Amino acid sequence: MKNVLIVGGAGYVGGAITDLLIESQQFNVRVYDSILYEDSFRKPVDFVYGDVRNTELIDKQLKWADAVVWLAAIVGDGACQVNPTLTRQINQESVCRLADNYNGRIIFMSTCSVYGAQDAILDESSPTNPLSLYAQTKLESEKCLKHKNAIIFRLGTLFGVGDLYSRIRLDLVVNILTVKAHTEGKITVFGGDQFRPLLHVKDVARAVLMNLESEHKGIFNLHRQNVRIIDLAYQVRNHFPDMQIIHTEMPFQDTRNYRVSSQKAKEILGFEAIHTIDEGIGELKYLVETKRIKDLESPRYSNAKFLSEQVEFKEKEIVNG
Repeated sequence: MKNVLIVGGAGYVGGAITDLLIESQQFNVRVYDSILYEDSFRKPVDFVYGDVRNTELIDKQLKWADAVVWLAAIVGDGACQVNPTLTRQINQESVCRLADNYNGRIIFMSTCSVYGAQDAILDESSPTNPLSLYAQTKLESEKCLKHKNAIIFRLGTLFGVGDLYSRIRLDLVVNILTVKAHTEGKITVFGGDQFRPLLHVKDVARAVLMNLESEHKGIFNLHRQNVRIIDLAYQVRNHFPDMQIIHTEMPFQDTRNYRVSSQKAKEILGFEAIHTIDEGIGELKYLVETKRIKDLESPRYSNAKFLSEQVEFKEKEIVNG
């Protein structure tokens, strides 16, 4: 069996990918992670605790690996602004170093936010317009991987529950609205005409499994559907009939507004998302109604809130072997 290294495998996306690869019984799986948001890693799989900037340690893992799924990143606009220097080191410099030092199969997670705010339906040939440090670092990383045996997934906005152990993210729009519907009985929508391309986290894992051994290379958008925020609010209300929607025309201070096409992934990769938005809402509703999340207000469920409170993260220096 081929050796697969999942760099960043203890996180929200990594949890779903790790579970699916273990379940497939097709690969020897190893997770490399600094467990930034977690207190422990408990899955029955090889695990190496490490920072992607520790070049000596990561090189040992790369020598072992036939394929690398690279997830390690500071994710989200707000989270990336907490320590921009560290963000560039982790999100961009480590990926470019990977490209220079590894010749195996690479699957890399980018983001549809590289397109910025545009009115057209965007495919992989559309112009990019990154409006945040997060999107900028992802776009620069894509360039480093351009001539490698790499497949790059530009992910839509994720939602849902990926696995049983990894930290759920409550700073993603579907998950946020579902929690607010439960805790406050209302959702406030500013503007609402802005679009998001949405994708269940488990569909990311499916795309990875399908392409670890494929010959496909290049950039592929991945999403299920493009949804207006106001329409998403009404969809959440279908699960919480007594919920109130407060709609104001005042635009929220978020310039992201984009719709994408994933036709290329469908035609070339044979990939279509199978997990629905209603499924994701139902997953979060179950967690909150059964009180399986002790403190919904805890900063650990939001990348930006958690990192902004971590003095060590704000001041962190380069770590090397």
